[in-house]
Amino acid sequence: MIPISPLRGALAGRTLPDMADSLAARRFILQLARALHQHGTPANRLEAALTAAARQLGLKAEFFSTPTSIMVGIGDVEQQHVHLLRVEPGEPNLGQLARLGEVTRRVVEGEIAPTEGLALIDAMDREPPVYKPWLVVLAFVLASAAVACFLRVRAGDVVIASFLGLITAAVSLSTSRFESTRHITEPLAAFVVTTMAFAFDGVMRSGNGFLTSLAGLVILMPGLTFTVALSELSTRHLASGTARMSGALVTFLGLGFGLALGAKTGVVLEHILREQVPGAAQFSWTTPLPAWTEWAALLVAPLAFTVLLNGPPRDAPLIVLACAAAYLTSKFAGATYGEELGAFLGALVVSAGSNVFARVKRRVAMVTQVPGLLILVPGSVGFRSVQSLLGQEIETGIQTGFRVAIIGISLAAGMLAGNVVTRATNRIRV
Repeated sequence: MIPISPLRGALAGRTLPDMADSLAARRFILQLARALHQHGTPANRLEAALTAAARQLGLKAEFFSTPTSIMVGIGDVEQQHVHLLRVEPGEPNLGQLARLGEVTRRVVEGEIAPTEGLALIDAMDREPPVYKPWLVVLAFVLASAAVACFLRVRAGDVVIASFLGLITAAVSLSTSRFESTRHITEPLAAFVVTTMAFAFDGVMRSGNGFLTSLAGLVILMPGLTFTVALSELSTRHLASGTARMSGALVTFLGLGFGLALGAKTGVVLEHILREQVPGAAQFSWTTPLPAWTEWAALLVAPLAFTVLLNGPPRDAPLIVLACAAAYLTSKFAGATYGEELGAFLGALVVSAGSNVFARVKRRVAMVTQVPGLLILVPGSVGFRSVQSLLGQEIETGIQTGFRVAIIGISLAAGMLAGNVVTRATNRIRV
């Protein structure tokens, strides 16, 4: 007797159209998993979305996601076919996530066939970026200027921070083009930016060299990665959360190395500049910022995040609203009850609001949730902790690092509480 293979046994008694539909649904789920991961979906959201989509398509499937791989098992346990997808850790691309959510909704609701959905996903990968390179560079500059306003530096320091944001953009865009240089982006940018920041600080004597370097490097801070890692650990996605946490730590250390080396180099460059520009300190670089600059920054920063995260242009007003709600809640609640509770309430507001928006408009919650969290994440505090450790201030560095952990846990708890309040875990979300 000729043995029947598991695949033939699973397909026995099924018509050719049924088998074709099943294979198309499998291909769609696999491609959707790769695309969601590529565009920065956390493990807890990715696995929940894929499980719900597979169920709606009539597939029995199990998923396991890490920052560098996805395993997909389709079929009954005794006849399961396991697919391994090797992927690279992806940054959030809000525009692509919004479109993936729309394609997924149309497929699971039967508006289009899985083959059509697969074709739409493949077509998305071939499309050019939504925003032109010059606009991305401008977003780097505006984000750095806005963060400098949040840090309450002097007027001249905002100009310097804007210039440092331009340097960060140049380094990031240049190194990202090649695989061999992509992994040195953070330490290289930190070195160049900190060198210039401390050199300018020595010449202008503003005393804000650390703050301007922080503003210039804010886009590269892994605070969002750290917060997402904590949320994954909180939802028992231990492998993904641990790996993502390790990646955030390595990025912090790379930035800290660049900071330490750049600070030393900046002191040397400072003496050269003082000789070349002896009257620079006479300029009015110490003028305090007016109060309205913080509110202007609260408008500019979300717009910059929209470009840097490739957010849909039509959702820019909603992103501004989400960032403003998160920032103001955290600011006023933190001033009254402490920064930990302020971070928790800010994350709760933006998470719950994003989920309600997603349910009402049948859209993707991450489009407004990610920028809202980005304005709250403790990247600056973590950067200061690394600086203290490198400066042999061990006790201060440990205390600051513990503060980072508490704030990060508060943000993760706020995100989870927002999901519970809106009961978003029972719906398809990506």
